[in-house]
Amino acid sequence: MIQYGMRVHDICGKDTVTGVLDKVKELGVHYVQLAMSKSFSDVDTSVGHYNAGLGDYVGEELRKRDIHVSILGCYINPAHPDEDRRMLEVQRFIEHLKYCKRIGADMVGTETGRADANMRIVPETYTEENYLRVLDSFKRIRDAAEKLGVMVGVEGVFNHTLHSPELMRRFLDDIDSVNFDVILDSVNLITPDLENDPEGQNALIKKAFDLYGDRITTLHLKDGVFEGNDQKFRHPGEGFFNYEELMRQVSLWKPYIVGTLENSTPDRYYEDCRYLEEQYRKFKVK
Repeated sequence: MIQYGMRVHDICGKDTVTGVLDKVKELGVHYVQLAMSKSFSDVDTSVGHYNAGLGDYVGEELRKRDIHVSILGCYINPAHPDEDRRMLEVQRFIEHLKYCKRIGADMVGTETGRADANMRIVPETYTEENYLRVLDSFKRIRDAAEKLGVMVGVEGVFNHTLHSPELMRRFLDDIDSVNFDVILDSVNLITPDLENDPEGQNALIKKAFDLYGDRITTLHLKDGVFEGNDQKFRHPGEGFFNYEELMRQVSLWKPYIVGTLENSTPDRYYEDCRYLEEQYRKFKVK
């Protein structure tokens, strides 16, 4: 089975720590992805504002409501072309690593960015130079994660730096750290040419599990459509994604994995979970 969760900022807009977490509790969601800068209006989590008391406060409020943070979201651009800004992004991520244990989060997660200051799609993102820039960012993060004893979750996206299963495998070998695992967003790996190719999608997801299935520790779940080369969100079952191979692999190798729904809403959350669970039961290996 999959243990479902939701992003906190999909449940409600910004509010106080207690106000936001009360809404999560009311919805009955146990596992969450928490991006504090997107959710909390009464605390400052920008660079330089971390302190142990703040981490303890957030952690205690979560525990009071039986809410578990599977991913502490800190989505940076480790490929930022401006060196000063890139180092600031790395510093921000490292400060979130310090929050991790105190709030009881499983990991701090991010995507791998693009070689553009405004995150536009540019050809430089797919160059060796950019890959090495991103690797440098994560080596700095690795040093901190290993000292702190916390996990980093890295997510591949078809138009970001780590845009394919093969490149994710290379990255895991190059970073060479047990403190790094993979956030698997299967929809984000699908390229426009596979939109209407369910068997091609299956082959891509199987390749990801073959190359680094042992390092996949949590899922992002959603659906999508393409408008040109731009991927747009859809609720599960309303887009192009073929769940067959994902659910087969999860049933074989990842029992009880946490799957965080993205872009769901309080009104749709349980319906989306029901659809995904139907797909799991349909395709799981008996």
